Amino acid sequence: MINMKNLLFFVLLFFCIGQLQAQKLKLQKDNIDEIVQAMTLKEKALLLVGRNDYTFGGYDNPEQFVRFIAPSVSGYTQGITRLGIPPTALADGPAGAVVVTRPDNEKEYYATGFPVGTSLACSWNIDLVEQVGKAMGSEILEYGIDVILAPGMNIHRSPLCGRNYEYYSEDPVVTGKTAAAFVRGIQSNGVGASLKHFAVNSQETNRTEVDEIVDQRTLREIYLRGFEIAVKESKPWTVMASYNRLNGPYTQENYELLTTVLRDEWGFDGIVMTDWIQKRHTDAQIKAGVDNLQPGYQVQLEDIEKMVKDGRLSMEDIDIAVKRMLQYIVKTPHFRSYKYSDSPDLEAHAAVTRTSAVEGMVLLKNENNALPLQDIKKVALFGCHSYDFLAGGTGSGNVVKPYVVDMQQGLVNAGLEIDGDIRDMYAKYKDFWQAKNRCDRNPEERYYTEPPLKELVVSKTCINGQALKADVAILTIGRQAGEGGDRTIDEGFNLSQVEQKLLSDLCEAFHAKGKKVIVVLNVGGAIETASWKGLPDAILLAWQPGQEGGNSVADVLLGKENPSGKLTMTFPISVMDMPSSLNFPIDGRRGDRSRSERKNIDYTLHSEGLNIGYRYFSTVKRSVSYPFGFGLSYTTFTYSKPVVKSTDDGLVASIVVTNSGKMAGKESVQLYVSAPSGGLDKPALELKAFAKTGLLQPGESETLTMKVSDYDLASFDEAVQSWVSSAGRYIIKFGASVEDIRATGVYNLKKTLTWKVNDVLKPTRKLK
Repeated sequence: MINMKNLLFFVLLFFCIGQLQAQKLKLQKDNIDEIVQAMTLKEKALLLVGRNDYTFGGYDNPEQFVRFIAPSVSGYTQGITRLGIPPTALADGPAGAVVVTRPDNEKEYYATGFPVGTSLACSWNIDLVEQVGKAMGSEILEYGIDVILAPGMNIHRSPLCGRNYEYYSEDPVVTGKTAAAFVRGIQSNGVGASLKHFAVNSQETNRTEVDEIVDQRTLREIYLRGFEIAVKESKPWTVMASYNRLNGPYTQENYELLTTVLRDEWGFDGIVMTDWIQKRHTDAQIKAGVDNLQPGYQVQLEDIEKMVKDGRLSMEDIDIAVKRMLQYIVKTPHFRSYKYSDSPDLEAHAAVTRTSAVEGMVLLKNENNALPLQDIKKVALFGCHSYDFLAGGTGSGNVVKPYVVDMQQGLVNAGLEIDGDIRDMYAKYKDFWQAKNRCDRNPEERYYTEPPLKELVVSKTCINGQALKADVAILTIGRQAGEGGDRTIDEGFNLSQVEQKLLSDLCEAFHAKGKKVIVVLNVGGAIETASWKGLPDAILLAWQPGQEGGNSVADVLLGKENPSGKLTMTFPISVMDMPSSLNFPIDGRRGDRSRSERKNIDYTLHSEGLNIGYRYFSTVKRSVSYPFGFGLSYTTFTYSKPVVKSTDDGLVASIVVTNSGKMAGKESVQLYVSAPSGGLDKPALELKAFAKTGLLQPGESETLTMKVSDYDLASFDEAVQSWVSSAGRYIIKFGASVEDIRATGVYNLKKTLTWKVNDVLKPTRKLK
């Protein structure tokens, strides 16, 4: 028999063995459940709360942490040394990684400034977007970053939204397909992407508190559809919940959004993080499906421990999120102990930027083949933004770039001569503007954004003198916008009086001499063009094309590259033509953190429903300045041999595209569908797929093939809480734009198909 002494010995022995095994227990891909069981509540809380500075919570050696995860970036997830759980780094995007400094040296670090989201989307080139994502992913990998907080996927509900430059389109299919390609490119490097801002972050005014009220059908078909496509087609590592409320609750506390829809219906298996906000309701966020609270506060750690002890949170709630965090961490470069170089190939990525920017540029006008420029030596280059070129927007989407090639540099690099007096005038004006703003700044103002550079008043005498000397006039019109505020109509969407007069005077003087005037739009979103587009000879929409922008624009103006971009948003005649303008903060105010009942500030009614962009204009047949999908080329294309074939789960459509002009070029084809009559009211036509040719030489043809599933044809029927594809005759339309349909076909769906979903996310106010 075992006596008490022996029994005590064996108990102590097993305890010591257990302790030794626990000490040796380190995170591996196949022991996540074991790690969860071994963690203390405090350790679990650390994993769920971000780290927003170097002195915050839970490290044996904070200095070692700094050296280990060195970049000065947007945020971190916390690590647990004893279990081999590393911290991971999160960097802002989506036009490039925001890498600014290292805490342990004084060297300046830069990241490539890639073209903004609107530019990439307007390429209509999924392969190109994936290549840009691949380059960006390589860069963040070499800078020691695990996840880039991109892509931005919110719908262009209004052209006034300050952050539209980060986003892709007014259409969810363009948004979803473009985002999916971007994510695939990023994640091909073994780093992660984060879809944002989920969901309906449609305005910047009072963005942290505004309640976006949307009916279920519009929510499903417009605002969630792009996210659904991206989740299913690219499997992103993370999704970022937005700041705003959605039909009542904050999105960060909305179980129906973050669990029922995102996880249960769409099958998302990554982590959900919050957007960077101060403390909210910690228990509600975790129960809703948030796995990581960013940027992280000590009080949130205390919340979790107290809430588990008093029953507001269960250990099961915590363990679910902890397990998902560990599943994320084992995929990261820091878990793999990747030895990042701190030296990405910025030169190669600059080349990617230069070429990708070209494909997103949209030629809006080219009267009498004004472009490409020929036999030109001297350029009269006007407009402040010719010399202060906007590579990207402001806010967290901005990038600390090594340089920005402006218009005058790009043209000079291409061998053209820029008048020195004009250049000096604008350079001195820019210096004056910046000095004046520094003097006028209130020293007590905590957050400061320099006012956008206003256009310089130029005399007719100056302009007439240039018309005598120069071969052509180029005017750059710029618009800056970004995080934290929406654009105004006057001098934001519309041209200012100074800009209008400058353009008018240029056209009068140069046309009198038989010389051309070219306008370059250096903008992040749609602006008013209808009132002035008849004046210049050509208009090139360059967007905010990244750090190589001036070179990219010069490549297009001189015909080295043929523009092939097309609009992924409508350019209306007036901003008030957009139905959303009746329920949008058109005065551009920022709002505050108080919550009351101010329409379009504390709550916004999406009363327009599905009437977003081309869906509205094509249905009611209302004129626009430039339609969705529009874009010219230096060559021409013909469409022929349309074919529509049924498949087991939908249709395959093909079209032959032929370059019928005299210059090599690319063409994107948009596939629209008009649904059979009866049942739900639907837009006149909706985009369902698109494709782009390779570079076609004159006379060369290519067959483009596009797939559309029966589910893709479905509309959301609130009465039965189902996606429904009605039986009947669908007209398949091959378009060069939504207003330029070149060929048609027919698809017959023999029986009505339905896909049942959950009855969730109901609006809390009447929309009309």
